[in-house]
Amino acid sequence: MKLPPPLSFLPPLPSPPRLPRLPGPRLSSALVGATALELAVLAGHLITYPLGLTPERPESPEPSESRAGSAGSAGSAGSERPESPARTDRPENAPARPLALPVTGDPTAPAAAPPVVLLHGFIDNRSVFLVLRRALTRHGHRRTASLNYSPLTRDIRAAAALLGRQVEAVRARTGHDRVDIVGHSLGGLIARYYVQRLGGDRRVRTLVTLGTPHGGTAVAPGAGLHPIVRQMRGGSPVIEELRLPAPGCRTRFVSFWAELDQVMVPVETACVDHPDLDAVNVRVTGIGHLALPVHPAVAAAVREVLETPETGEADVPVTGATSAA
Repeated sequence: MKLPPPLSFLPPLPSPPRLPRLPGPRLSSALVGATALELAVLAGHLITYPLGLTPERPESPEPSESRAGSAGSAGSAGSERPESPARTDRPENAPARPLALPVTGDPTAPAAAPPVVLLHGFIDNRSVFLVLRRALTRHGHRRTASLNYSPLTRDIRAAAALLGRQVEAVRARTGHDRVDIVGHSLGGLIARYYVQRLGGDRRVRTLVTLGTPHGGTAVAPGAGLHPIVRQMRGGSPVIEELRLPAPGCRTRFVSFWAELDQVMVPVETACVDHPDLDAVNVRVTGIGHLALPVHPAVAAAVREVLETPETGEADVPVTGATSAA
């Protein structure tokens, strides 16, 4: 005789409730790709870094200066060329050293296009702008000037004052009343301080920042060793100064921020958020902090921003890895 299975007369027990799956430490493919790109950019930049240690080679004189020089030499034809008074008097009467900042690019660029001053980030140099500079000079026929500030610079305010002298040098050499500035990371913060706190809005038409901690960042490696790094942290006196009112500021701000930027924490700190400033924030997808100044799509978008008239800047079209935010 076949016996029934034990307890077969009892109803089946309900299955236990399924617990929700907790988010794990899995990295997104976008973040993995951006990290790999950051490492590749860093490796490439280590190769080009020595190229930016030396100052730029001075350019040839402006056409007007050349004509004046040739007229002077024509008046002394048949005699030995005299020493130029400007050259003999320069050590005594010339302004400070920053006026020697060279400007490179197409000297036949349209007169309406201001020169572009490029300002690198912390412990970097002008070599970081090789891609962007090529995009500006080849396609936009822009004249560019790069400023190297010392990694030993201890104060953003002092660096901003130096930038002001360099801007005056570029104005003197090119004959333009105003310039555009592109700053990466700390360079953008230095430029903003110059514009907003030192009256630089009279000299700067457009300030473009790439991954700049406008609101201060929680990631500040070496903050205990370098005072200028401490100034980039949220709540620092410099950051608080930039929150002060800035009525009548005449400079247009365009900030490019990368959603995968691991240096800007939170990432939105790279956005300009000030009621008195004419600012547009552009979100960049798929890349991180180091790739911002070298990515071709970002370089093209920066060029489009600088070629856009001052009116209607919010309608700047962006392509590739960027989008208006």
